[in-house]
Amino acid sequence: MRKVRASELGSFNYCKRAWWYQQQNMPSENQGAMDAGSHEHREHNRGVKLAVFYKWLALAVLVLAIVLTIWILR
Repeated sequence: MRKVRASELGSFNYCKRAWWYQQQNMPSENQGAMDAGSHEHREHNRGVKLAVFYKWLALAVLVLAIVLTIWILR
């Protein structure tokens, strides 16, 4: 008995025909669109990671500014 992955269940639940095609190892007819979608997801992920980095950088600069202000005013 083969193991069934959660992603396979999700694929079956979303579209039973697409799941069947995957089981038959049939290539997707919209591979170009799927590749473009994967590229868009990678670009979005990179933008999100950059935004998180800038958020932490801004917080570090703010903390440094507060520490330096307190140190100078002493």
